[in-house]
Amino acid sequence: MTSLRYYAALGASLPFLLISTTVAAQPVVPKSLSVGSMFMDADWVVKLVMIGLLVASLITWTVAIAKGLELGKEGKRQLALNAKVIGARSLADARKAAPEASDLLDAAALELTLSADALDDPDGIRERIATRFARLEAETGRKLARGIHVLATIGATAPFVGLFGTVWGIMNAFIGISEMQTTNLAVVAPGIAEALLATGVGLFAAIPAVVIYNHFARKVAEQRALAADRAAAILNIASRDLSRGVAAKDL
Repeated sequence: MTSLRYYAALGASLPFLLISTTVAAQPVVPKSLSVGSMFMDADWVVKLVMIGLLVASLITWTVAIAKGLELGKEGKRQLALNAKVIGARSLADARKAAPEASDLLDAAALELTLSADALDDPDGIRERIATRFARLEAETGRKLARGIHVLATIGATAPFVGLFGTVWGIMNAFIGISEMQTTNLAVVAPGIAEALLATGVGLFAAIPAVVIYNHFARKVAEQRALAADRAAAILNIASRDLSRGVAAKDL
């Protein structure tokens, strides 16, 4: 009789045992690992890091387009201006042919005026004109480079900002592992993937910034060289005027 009751109880509990075994045997359904879902599931700190990096990337491409158009236009202008200046025989001719170069021409004329009582020292006059031109070239370089240094900053810092987001995300992932008391890869992987996404976004922001900055740095150097060529040409013209004894009032 006892055996019958035992087997009856076992039979009654068998469906519940099967259900619990089935539930326990079911694998953990992993989270979606698309970029969008990883961003939405990430910790708020990691989200802020990625949003900041995306804003930095937007700034990079905005500067790239605006500065690219500016430097392209300026390069054509300087080439045309140099062609006009190099063909001039005197400072007066250069002023007529290239009034856009008035900054250099005015500097040369001003120094010739100030040195009117020292025309017997042409070397000294040329040296002082060259000093004025050097300051103008430096100012031109600063204007050309304006705005591109933000690219260097983004390129240098974005990977580390992304790494900060990754470290924070991995810390949270390990805390989650401790709380859930499991090392199931399906549970662990989404949190780590979300953390690594921050590094990926950091590189996404940094690599174009570095490439574009280096390109613009070369363009600025080329245009500074064009400005230096123009200054050298005007200095030679001023030297010819000195040799001819042209008065500053005639410039």
